[in-house]
Parts: sequence; C-alpha cells; structure tokens
Amino acid sequence: MSEKKNMTYLESVHRDGKVWGIALLILIVAFPIACCLIFGAVPQWKALAQGLFATLPMYWAVGIVEIFTYVPMLGAGGTYLSFVTGNISNLKLPCAVDAMERANVKPSSEEGEIISTISIAVSSIVTTIIIIIGVVLIIPLTPILESPALKPAFDMILPALFGGLAVVFIAKNAKLSIAPIILMLVLFIFVPALNAGTVGIMVPVGVLFTILVARIMYKKGML
Repeated sequence: MSEKKNMTYLESVHRDGKVWGIALLILIVAFPIACCLIFGAVPQWKALAQGLFATLPMYWAVGIVEIFTYVPMLGAGGTYLSFVTGNISNLKLPCAVDAMERANVKPSSEEGEIISTISIAVSSIVTTIIIIIGVVLIIPLTPILESPALKPAFDMILPALFGGLAVVFIAKNAKLSIAPIILMLVLFIFVPALNAGTVGIMVPVGVLFTILVARIMYKKGML
C-alpha cells in the first residue's frame, strides 16, 4: 500500500489544510506585491511599520484565541476550511452548529467533524454562487436593495440569525446562558467602541468566558 492509502482521514485533513492555508497566505501577500510592481507604487516603509505595530498585536491575539475557540466547535476540517474561506462568526460557525444540531451529533465526535466540514463547504459554495449572481445583477437590483422599505430587514439579518441559534442553546441550559448574556449586554451597552464590526473578536471572548463560568458552576454543583 502506498503512503497515501495508509493516511487516515484526519491526517489528510491536516495535510490539505496546511497546503491550502499556505497557498492562501501566498495569494494574500502576492496581491499587494503585484500592485506595487504593476503600478510602481512603493509604500512608505516607516508609516507601514507604524501601522503594523499598532494593529498586529491585536490580530495575533485574536488569531490565537480563535484557534482554541473554533477548533473544538468546528473540528479540524471545518476550522481549516473556515479560515481559508473566511466569515466564520457571521456565517460558517452558525451553519456548522445548526447542521450538527439537526444531525444530533457532538462537535468532538467523528460524525460531528464530517458534518461540520460538509456544512461549511456547502455554505462556501452557496456563498460563492450568491456573490456571482449578485455581481451579475447588482446594477438592476440596486434600486430595490437600496429601498428604504428593505433597509430595516437587511440591518436585522445578523441579529435574526444569531437569535434563532441562541433560542435553541439557551433552551438547553438556561442557567449557563445567563452569565454570557449579561456580559455581552453590559459590554455592548456601556462600551461605545464595540459595534457590529467587533463581533469576530467578541465571539471568542464570549466563548472563553462561558467556558470559565461553566467550569465554576460545575465545581459548585450548579450544572
């Protein structure tokens, strides 16, 4: 038997995930380099370094936290695929969680690993198709999409999505949900800097806080 045939599913997932992750990194870096070469525009290195030093620490911290947060929830395959395709907290995570919930499988199981990966893959394909359709129809649909009558509906898409998922999980363990709900309400009400753009950061924070609270409640015999 060849080495490829002897390779387990998870080993192949990690192999392919690393390959596509490195390929994505090369493509991301290649675009600004190509722009510099094509247009002959060289950035001001001092200003670039100052901007990177101001923003990189936050993104490094969020990136590390997201790995420890999303891997137990999405599995190895789902995590690799989500990191390559993006939009995890807004789309990939809700799709995977809902799919595993409907299939009645646990995220840490082999079945959960497969269901999560399939759901994220289908979500990525559907998203790509919708984007293509949107690009083709953007001009004729612009007057409709910018209609004042539809604006409230578009503003509520994300809250409606997470609200539907929240009802399911809150119903399963209402006691555990109280602490993270209070934390998020307090943060978003009393910290003006937090808004819809910080959801990607606050999801890992909420998950870690919930795990800590769950541990404390379990130790005290409340769960």
